[in-house]
Amino acid sequence: MENQRIVIVGAGVFGLSTALHLAQNGFSSVTVVDRAMPPVPDGSSNDISRVIRFDYGDKVYAQLGKEAYDLWNTPEYAASFHQTPCVWTAQRSSTANAGVQAGGSDFIRKTKAILDDLGLEWHDLAHVDALKSRFPAVAGRPIGEGFEGFYNNAAGWADAGVAIANLRDRCISAGVSFITGARGHVSSLEHGSDGKTITALRTIDGSTITGDRFILATGAWTATLVPAWNSMVATAQIVGFVRLTPAEIAALRDLPIIFNLSTGFFSFPPHEQSGYLKVACHSFGYTLSSTKSMDSVSISSPPTKAIPARANFIPGEGQERLLAGLRDVLPDLARRGFEKTCLCWYNETPTGDFIFDYHPDYTNLFIATGGTGHAFKFLPVIGKYIAGAFQRKLSPELTQKWKFRTEYRDRPREELFTGDRSRKGGDGSRGGPGRREFTPEERDTLLSLTNALAERQSRL
Repeated sequence: MENQRIVIVGAGVFGLSTALHLAQNGFSSVTVVDRAMPPVPDGSSNDISRVIRFDYGDKVYAQLGKEAYDLWNTPEYAASFHQTPCVWTAQRSSTANAGVQAGGSDFIRKTKAILDDLGLEWHDLAHVDALKSRFPAVAGRPIGEGFEGFYNNAAGWADAGVAIANLRDRCISAGVSFITGARGHVSSLEHGSDGKTITALRTIDGSTITGDRFILATGAWTATLVPAWNSMVATAQIVGFVRLTPAEIAALRDLPIIFNLSTGFFSFPPHEQSGYLKVACHSFGYTLSSTKSMDSVSISSPPTKAIPARANFIPGEGQERLLAGLRDVLPDLARRGFEKTCLCWYNETPTGDFIFDYHPDYTNLFIATGGTGHAFKFLPVIGKYIAGAFQRKLSPELTQKWKFRTEYRDRPREELFTGDRSRKGGDGSRGGPGRREFTPEERDTLLSLTNALAERQSRL
């Protein structure tokens, strides 16, 4: 297999980390293709910050997160990693507001138990005043009545763009090839006469890229290329950026990462290089539905055009949710509002688990997707596990956890990804209102802004 031509579609965390691991372990022909050289401007792996933590309500991800965290703290990742405590807060289920998912209590309980089981330290926060005493930069009163929480000093954030650029350069040094631009923008897959193999990738400029084995690490765009059978859905999550003065950056330097598990809101410390304070919601998100799929069923996917930056758009009620969360932490900044907003696209699975498995229809097509909004932190180690699955060398436990599931094929997407099952899935760290489709007006605005950015890109 080491002499076969391996073609990886997608230059994010999954694609690049897999490419590096394969190239370092004897695979002589590894090529990564994408619409742009990484960091890809609108890819979910590109931004100013991503949370690095091993606090999980799932033991497998807690162990994997600790393995990755230890590597983030090595000189190899010093340019991108910033150690910062991570605070988890929630409104106890009995006092949660009507209509808001109150899953935070379960997450806190399960995570503490797993950290104890692994012999890892955490620190209790008995009430909101304990939070404000430990972290004086918090000017507001998060949660208030019914507060519960804890924090972990062994956490931090990574500058995502810097981390991906470094990973890209390591891939190049290891001998990985890249195809980008129109010739790297994959539009479809070509099938062999047996119907069981993929022979080539077709790109938007009409050319083809041949290979022996193919890996789709295409995130939220995956279901536009292969039948997904309700094993995944693309959702848009809301992000906001507040412009800070140099004095504010200095004053907020000790601000921790703060999660409100009841609403999904979370915030980062200042990003000194850009001058922004970033906030977001790890929630249930929005779908953008179409029928562009291999099995002609309705799917959700982001816009597919190559753009130089994410569109400055989130729904109006999403902006209000971000401002409400910011008021709980830094009320003065909430009054200022956001200089820009954007959408970050997750590729969700019903259980919150990744998909690292061969596609059931094709013998030489491997799927590495389903990041579900929590994959970036595993950048230093995830390629090892994806490559292990690709070579069929994973443990039975992990093989089962990350398999491509076909049992959802005849289930309504709404049941899997919108109702109570979805809200209870994953590690319980989601909060806020349920998932919904963009309204026609929101859809038109998003697509109009995206088209304008694509036209600008074409003129560059």
